[in-house]
Formats: sequence, C-alpha cells, structure tokens
Amino acid sequence: MDIAKSLRASQYVSKAGSANAFGDDQLNVDVLAENSIRSAISRCPFIAVASSEEDPVERDVQIEQASASDIPEEHYTVAFDPLDGSSIIAPNWTVGTIVGVWQGKTALGQQPANNLVAAVLGVYGPRTTAIVALRVPGSEPVCLELGIGENGVHGAEVIRPAVRLSESSSKARYFAPANLRAAAEDEKYMTLITHYIQSKYTLRYSGGLVPDVVHALVKGHGIYISPVTSSSKAKLRRLYELFPLALIVECAGGTAIDPADGTNILERPLEDLNETAGLICGTAEEVRFARKILSD
Repeated sequence: MDIAKSLRASQYVSKAGSANAFGDDQLNVDVLAENSIRSAISRCPFIAVASSEEDPVERDVQIEQASASDIPEEHYTVAFDPLDGSSIIAPNWTVGTIVGVWQGKTALGQQPANNLVAAVLGVYGPRTTAIVALRVPGSEPVCLELGIGENGVHGAEVIRPAVRLSESSSKARYFAPANLRAAAEDEKYMTLITHYIQSKYTLRYSGGLVPDVVHALVKGHGIYISPVTSSSKAKLRRLYELFPLALIVECAGGTAIDPADGTNILERPLEDLNETAGLICGTAEEVRFARKILSD
C-alpha cells in the first residue's frame, strides 16, 4: 500500500537522474517503489537476502535492533521488480510490482520449481490488488487474489480464494502480444497473430507485463507472448520477472514456457542474476498452440 500511496502522490513522473544496473534511466517512481520495498524487507526477520531488478546484487538484509539470538533459523531470499511498467505510468496506466520468495540465502543455483515458494503480483490501478501464490513442498499450491485497503495488509480482503485459469477454450479468448512490431519481420509470429485475429480473439495488451498477465488470471483465460526472434531479443529478467510470474501462473493451473526452446520457465536453475528470456504463459492449451506455431 505504501507504493500505491507514493504513486498517487507523485503528480509528476520524471527521471531521477540515475540509472539502474542495466543502464536504463530510473524514474522518481522507480526509486520510491524500491525504497518502500527495501524498508518493508528490513522489518522482516525471516528475510536474510534481497536483490532487485534496479539493484541486481544479492545483499544481506540488515535487521535493525536484533541480536543473533533473535534471528530465526528459517531464512528466505527475496528477489523483486519494484515497479514493472514504469514506461506506461506517465499516461496513468496500471502498473505493478513483482516479488519472488526463495528458500535459503540465495536464488543462484537453486531449482526454481522447488525452492521458489511464494510470489506476488501487486497491481496499482483504480484499485490496489495483489495476486499471491504459495507452493510449499508437501502442501497443495495456492493462488488467491487480495484487495488492499488504505490500512495496507491490515485492511486486506480476500477477493477470490482460488484464482484459476480455464483448462479448455472459453467463448471469451484473450491475447496479449508483446513487441508486435517483431511480427513484421518474423513470419511465424505473424502467423500466430493472424490466427488470433481471424479466430476473433480479444486483444488485451497495455504494454505492462503485470496488468496484462493479471487480466488473464482475473478472466480465467488468455495468453501473453513475449517472443524471441531475430529482431526481438529476450529482455525479461528470469529472476525478477519470469520466475515469480511463472509460479503464479502454474499455481493457477496454467503454463509458462521459454519460447526459445519450449522448456518450462521454472525448469532451469539461475546461473547469473542478470539472465533474460522470452515468455509464453497462460491457459495450457493456448500455450501449447502458440509454441507449436512458433517452433514449426
């Protein structure tokens, strides 16, 4: 809720005069979101390590006023994208936050399917909501939607206790094609886009990863595609965007794959914090069809 309040109070969206680790200019709202999450993390004794897309270095979390005996044995690593979609915030479109929670003191070299235990997609729009997924070994996976009130988590309300993607085609079918310009140079991507248009799918694409994926989760059907072509290189960060998003989609009964080779997003461990990949995610049968078209 702190981020939502900061965004509402930021009447002007401007460059902060700094750049993140990837050389992208930071906006004042990027910095506000980063600071809000860092502050919240510092107050949680269970979080031992944290890193973000703005500062992709795993750093020990300083726990204020805590002695060694106060620190619990149970430790987690948090990796987050503080404000995904900052490029569309100036026109006042919906943006979001992506958070992944890992068992242990690092996300490097860990098996994502086993060690990524929780993920959050925070959505800042007309309402402030969050899609939360939990997948702990030995328990059934959970995916739910929360509404966040003015009192933050203390005023949170469960909007939907079970977020689920349909297992079969529905009458309302949605598609969100990222980097549509790449279709002009990639015949396979153009074939896929043409299929959606000729089959009368409904376009739901804002340019923001979080709102476009959350739309499919709320509606119960849809597909999001961020292709990897000769003219469209992989740009989504595996740790800060793809892993937590894939966990949420899977806990909702969907599928998330790397379009480059069709492998499950959570299949391959992370070797470098800066790794990138493409993405196809959504309803399982839609993902299979898109993969077939793009790989044939």
